[in-house]
Amino acid sequence: MELLLPGIGLIFWTLVAFLIVFFILKKFAWKPILASLKERETSIATAISSAEKMKVEMGLMKSENEALLAQARDERATIIKEAKDTSNKMINEAKEKARAEYDRIIAEAQVAILQQKNAALTDVKNQVGQLVIEVSEKVLRRELANRTEQESFIKQQAELVKLN
Repeated sequence: MELLLPGIGLIFWTLVAFLIVFFILKKFAWKPILASLKERETSIATAISSAEKMKVEMGLMKSENEALLAQARDERATIIKEAKDTSNKMINEAKEKARAEYDRIIAEAQVAILQQKNAALTDVKNQVGQLVIEVSEKVLRRELANRTEQESFIKQQAELVKLN
């Protein structure tokens, strides 16, 4: 049982050693330990406040980014609309040019057709005139005794002309 209950001398010397260590620690180590704990507490508080500030700034940046993203989407939509409008305008201009070229070609073709028609009519008129002259010549060269023979000859010549 003596092992379980320490003696008075052991308790006294243990208490003296404890007090000596306590006073040495209080004199030399307690203030630096408390100062480092205080410094640690301050740095943790500073870090927490910085983290909160960063959180607020991140929230602001997030809202700014969302605003920028919305603005970029609007600009993209505007650019796409302008590109479509420009494309449609270019297509319409090309159609108008093609239509104008088509109309010009048709007009030139009509003028050419009219000129060829007039030339053909002039040629036909010249040929008819020449045929009339030839028929008249034949009628005048032939000496006919009566008028009925002249009329029958003219009719005969007219039918020959129609057949050719």
